[in-house]
Amino acid sequence: MTLKLEGKVALVVGGGSGIGRAIASLFHAEGAVVALADRNADACAQLADELDARASVHRVDVSDEASVAAMVAEVIGRHQRIDVLVNSAGILDETPFLEMSADTFDRMIGINLRGVFLVSRAVAPHMVERRNGRIINVASQLALKGGTGLSHYCAAKAGVLGLTKSMARDLAPYNVLTNAIAPGPILTPMLEGLSPEWIADKEAELPLGRFGRAEEVAPSALMLAASPDGDLYLGQTLGPNSGDVM
Repeated sequence: MTLKLEGKVALVVGGGSGIGRAIASLFHAEGAVVALADRNADACAQLADELDARASVHRVDVSDEASVAAMVAEVIGRHQRIDVLVNSAGILDETPFLEMSADTFDRMIGINLRGVFLVSRAVAPHMVERRNGRIINVASQLALKGGTGLSHYCAAKAGVLGLTKSMARDLAPYNVLTNAIAPGPILTPMLEGLSPEWIADKEAELPLGRFGRAEEVAPSALMLAASPDGDLYLGQTLGPNSGDVM
């Protein structure tokens, strides 16, 4: 059986848990060398121990430009290139709009949107130089519909979708394809930032009647990363969302 990512180097930012972890695991199973980057490097190290020597661990604060630059240089120094970038680092907390401080808003934007920009800007020149690359940004279906108590999160993820489309246009001439995934509610540690009431109300809204699992989102990333599977996808947003947005 041919492995879809045989010989590819994939940098998965936010690879320590949740959707990023599931994507990294699937990429590795499909033959990729996987660089796991996260603020929580210990979580990445635990996953790397479950994989093999093809997995490396890198600590990064995606909201900090110097930290991002150092991480990308470290990955390229070790693996010589980056073929696929997955931007999956993120935070989630519930704060009513009328009670939200500027610091709370800025922190969300800093990690969930600025982080995507900083990592992509650091990696893209290397892909452009090689005239080949795939960038996959993990957004959210809430970017398309909003969510109670999540104005900062929804704004950040809507920004990710706009950034994705613009990056796709700017980088396409260099055969660097940028797309997004906008999952619905997924059973990950990020849900710990939401109240039980919010979670129950959201689950009741879903046509499928249940939250998804991270392992059900990862195949969308694999399709976008692989060739020929993802060769015609550019500036698109895939929606594994339990029918929350149709």
